[in-house]
Amino acid sequence: MNELDLFKYKTTLELRFADYDMMGHVNNAVYFTYLEIARAKYWKQAIKWDWKKTGVVIAQASLDYIHPILLEDKVHLYVRTSRIGKTSFDLEYIIVKTTNNTELICSKGKTICVAFDYQTKAATEIPENEKNKMIVFEQLNNN
Repeated sequence: MNELDLFKYKTTLELRFADYDMMGHVNNAVYFTYLEIARAKYWKQAIKWDWKKTGVVIAQASLDYIHPILLEDKVHLYVRTSRIGKTSFDLEYIIVKTTNNTELICSKGKTICVAFDYQTKAATEIPENEKNKMIVFEQLNNN
């Protein structure tokens, strides 16, 4: 099984000229913005997270750089929920570029996300509605 087969959500990334550095590839710091863009699309389109009820903050973000993204590359990002806890959950990401009709993995990332109540300014339990949507969408066995 290809590791991309684990992902049920894929989105296209629009690259900007400002993303590139003097070497002609995407600057390393910009990758975290790509994760943020893909995460927001995933939550809106796949999970339909209710931002008015519960926010999300990022407790930890990591990224492994494998291949550079260059100016002419067509880039897609895969996102998936891989773990769901009481107040936090993990999202995994794979950024790919299409080369000769094959997807080449450029980077792999992970964020630990925490459900957050902006009124109490504290972590809160993941709402059952969103939790269930993640479980169903990702076909997780959340025991």
